[in-house]
Amino acid sequence: MAGHSKWSQIKRAKGKTDAQRAKAFTKLGREIAVAVKLGGSDPSSNSRLRDCIAKAKSANMPTDNITRSIKKASGELGAINYDTIIYEGYGVDGVAVIVETLTDNKNRTAGDVRHIFDKYGAGLGVSGCVGFLFEAKGVLRGEIGSKFNEDTVIIDAIEAGADDVAIGEDSFDIFTSSQDFSSVREALENRGYQFFSSGVERVPSTTVEVTDTDKFTKMLDFFEDNDDVQNVYHNAK
Repeated sequence: MAGHSKWSQIKRAKGKTDAQRAKAFTKLGREIAVAVKLGGSDPSSNSRLRDCIAKAKSANMPTDNITRSIKKASGELGAINYDTIIYEGYGVDGVAVIVETLTDNKNRTAGDVRHIFDKYGAGLGVSGCVGFLFEAKGVLRGEIGSKFNEDTVIIDAIEAGADDVAIGEDSFDIFTSSQDFSSVREALENRGYQFFSSGVERVPSTTVEVTDTDKFTKMLDFFEDNDDVQNVYHNAK
């Protein structure tokens, strides 16, 4: 029975991981679709698409999935259009929250986002109510290793044109301006860097202490579990 129990636990865990991976690939596919729509299907002339492809590869998205997303967006496999809608609101303790969505049904997405804000936060706000608390920055995350130690990462980031570097125990965050993100990423990749996360993010200028962490975490989980939600940013400490 113990063996069967362990089998069941592993099976459930694998099923959850597979579902999360599939959901992540769906969101990445939408980002690729928007990039193609705005700049064409050729990565060599579309820097936004190059960034999306790099992000997808960092998430271990199969090349076939990436190619299929590009073809679908360009109309080769049937076109579908997504609208970018950004929602701003407040979580518990007045935490500022920004929800970026890509949707093919605005009414559905608006209803879902409002419901989550109302149930687990302080409510949906008007456009611009918290956006001023965030700055768009390129963020490249990787692991510290024997090849790329703390000093090497800092020097390489400076030479590539990055703005700042934060070093952790076994990882690093490289920050760039949103305009320089692509060039910095490509320069570091040419030096052999591999990132487990890369993209332009909204970085908060101030942070807020959260007392009801359970409720706030539930709100984030519900947002990230929604297929229309691409990114969630907040200034919770």
